[in-house]
Amino acid sequence: MAGVNKRKRGRNPKSDPPSTPDIPTSTAPSTSPHIDDVVFSVSNVELIDPLPSSASHRPRRGRPRKIPALPENSNPTNPENGKTLKVTSPTRRLIDKPNGVASLISSEGTSINASVARVVPVMDAVVKVFCVHTEPNYSLPWQRKRQYSSSSSGFVIKERRVLTNAHSVEHYTQVKLKKRGSDTKYVATVLAIGTECDIALLTVDGDEFWEGVSPVEFGDLPALQDAVTVVGYPIGGDTISVTSGVVSRIEILSYVHGSTELLGLQIDAAINSGNSGGPAFNDKGNCVGIAFQSLKHEDVENIGYVIPTPVITHFIKDYEKNGAYTGFPILGVEWQKMENPDLRLSMGMKPDQKGVRIRRIDPTAPESMMLMPSDVILSFDGVDIANDGTVPFRHGERIGFSYLVSQKYSGDGAAVKVLRRNSEILNFIIKLATQMRLIPAHNKGRPPSYYIIAGFVFTTVSVPYLRSEYGKDYEYEAPVKLLDKLLHEFRQSPDEQIVVVSQVLVADINIGYEEIVNTQVLAFNGEPVKNLKSLARMVEKCNDEFLKFDLEYQQVVVLQTETAKSATSDILTTHCIPCAMSEDLRT
Repeated sequence: MAGVNKRKRGRNPKSDPPSTPDIPTSTAPSTSPHIDDVVFSVSNVELIDPLPSSASHRPRRGRPRKIPALPENSNPTNPENGKTLKVTSPTRRLIDKPNGVASLISSEGTSINASVARVVPVMDAVVKVFCVHTEPNYSLPWQRKRQYSSSSSGFVIKERRVLTNAHSVEHYTQVKLKKRGSDTKYVATVLAIGTECDIALLTVDGDEFWEGVSPVEFGDLPALQDAVTVVGYPIGGDTISVTSGVVSRIEILSYVHGSTELLGLQIDAAINSGNSGGPAFNDKGNCVGIAFQSLKHEDVENIGYVIPTPVITHFIKDYEKNGAYTGFPILGVEWQKMENPDLRLSMGMKPDQKGVRIRRIDPTAPESMMLMPSDVILSFDGVDIANDGTVPFRHGERIGFSYLVSQKYSGDGAAVKVLRRNSEILNFIIKLATQMRLIPAHNKGRPPSYYIIAGFVFTTVSVPYLRSEYGKDYEYEAPVKLLDKLLHEFRQSPDEQIVVVSQVLVADINIGYEEIVNTQVLAFNGEPVKNLKSLARMVEKCNDEFLKFDLEYQQVVVLQTETAKSATSDILTTHCIPCAMSEDLRT
């Protein structure tokens, strides 16, 4: 009935407890947060004052006594003696365990929770990376853009080395490192840059930087729902930042910087600009990855990506083995899924056979000497491949078989079993190698090549060039024929390049040609143009009366040889261009 207070069922209520002195809000123990959610650092834990002795504070049996809330504007002092009261919980202390994880122990000697405190014992190994970049100007390849600065994160590993992201030091002019709690920046040396895996290796000369820094230890590949803690220096402050989350997905990811697909971790911890290169720790304090990119979209939230330890280990071993970064090998084929039963039947596959069909093979890859189009790859290194191109990964998980290829090193051999159209099963040992695309995703830190004759600027096409010409949406804005070559064309020879007329510098000799922009050069005086160096050599040695360039879309450019060569010098002077060709073409 409304207005009547009903009694709860159960035991009769006891008499009111004895009056309790007023308690200051700042010292009242909190009951809402979970202690499991707190990341402790041994060097930063401040212990509260313990009670006088454990003997004078015996645990009370039964239900805990309720403490009344502190009224507003109350005086947190005892009215009788005027002394401020301080309420504390039972004494708790942190003890170290062999694996570096601290356990929170109560004054009674009992462990509160075996996984209560997740300690990051090597927090001081995380450094801030300062880099000054001077990016080449791909549209005007004889000069560079204005320099700019960036900051990111990194961390110390064994043998006095530091790991960070490759895009953090791309086109670097100078790199400096600053330790946590220090005001000194140390000039670093870049040892290796892995563009595909987006990892860079640095070091610092001298002993001062390495004093008091313990290197990070790597852990195993985490499982789904494992806790991760990302540490770094994101934008928004100069001090270290810690964000936590869990592993939400493990799969082959698209690495934006390297334009490749490698194993990656998806986490729900916040990764912002400046977190790049920072370590991701597990609950044991071991590094399980490097933060490197996040998904920014209006329909998603808190999706970040981490480079896992298998990729990091591959990069480090590659550097130690070869003295430089050589890259991740790939199987130079394009394949098709075999999920359709009629397709499998037409290929002569038995019901118990599974695999993927080869569509095309890179002519420059070692596999082209053994494999053929329409071969069915049944297994790679003894691991059977499913009809959808996946292989067993861990319990309850499958992953693309390109993961098996990425575990190899350049020059390694791999056993491949294939099925031919006549139901013949063949076994090959294939030597794996890194693949160069017809339109490369990176110039490996080298400046762009160019050649100028009579105001015509010839250069090679690369992804940075397309981005410079058409912006970040170059995949929609660039000419269709160039995009088709970017996505689908293979090189026919190891030194093949796409050579284009980038622009025409206005002069009297090239009247009528001014509107030619980013058009591919197919031939010169009837000879096919294989790369920019061969074009420059043919033009310089030409003794014919005319220079004739056959361009895409059936366009033709004809210049008188002597007039074109004599006019080039004046055009270079007019446009303040130091030389008619880049240094790599002169050697």
